[in-house]
Amino acid sequence: MSKKENYEARTEELLLPIAEANQVEIYDIEYVKEGGDWYLRAYIDKEGGVTINDCEAVSRALSDALDAEDFVEDAYILEVSSPGLGRLLKKDKHFSRSLMEEVEIKTYKPVSGGKEFSGRLAAFDDRTITILPEEGGELVFDRSDVAAVRLAFNP
Repeated sequence: MSKKENYEARTEELLLPIAEANQVEIYDIEYVKEGGDWYLRAYIDKEGGVTINDCEAVSRALSDALDAEDFVEDAYILEVSSPGLGRLLKKDKHFSRSLMEEVEIKTYKPVSGGKEFSGRLAAFDDRTITILPEEGGELVFDRSDVAAVRLAFNP
């Protein structure tokens, strides 16, 4: 397990009872370097969406738990937030909840002449993601070719 994966897994373990106590669920955890800074991000969600008060309460409790455990070697910035309207779909549970929702897919390399596609998420499995584009038919992508899948933001 890489340092990144270890930090994310250990943070999720610490966050689980905090999320339950605050009646939110853990959407995702990420440990990333942006510019010269490391960020430890916890995305939380709940039915109807999270509030700033939810984020603040979870952030304070998680910060205290991380300080007590002190397993992250680098200096980092802790962020707790909602995954947002155009949330990334990374895990199978994200895909399951988003079936028949409008999504945007970006691929690493051109597929059928393009790298950006949109449509309703029709199906997924360990190897593929299938969408139904507005113009009809279906598009099937190998997961290994997909750089990102996110919910479409249609204001």
